[in-house]
Amino acid sequence: MKTSKSSYSNDAEGGDCIEVTPRPQAIHIRDSKRTGAPGLPLPESAWSAFVTYAAASLTA
Repeated sequence: MKTSKSSYSNDAEGGDCIEVTPRPQAIHIRDSKRTGAPGLPLPESAWSAFVTYAAASLTA
């Protein structure tokens, strides 16, 4: 599975962001600075709700 890094990540400032890896049963997220750490599995519905909330917050 392909891992995606946040487009807001800035390696010059420490690379503070998350990585997202879709899997068949869940969406796994992790801190990009802890590449050896396991991902936190979230149901697709929870990830979708978070993304919708975050997008709405940017336009509010």
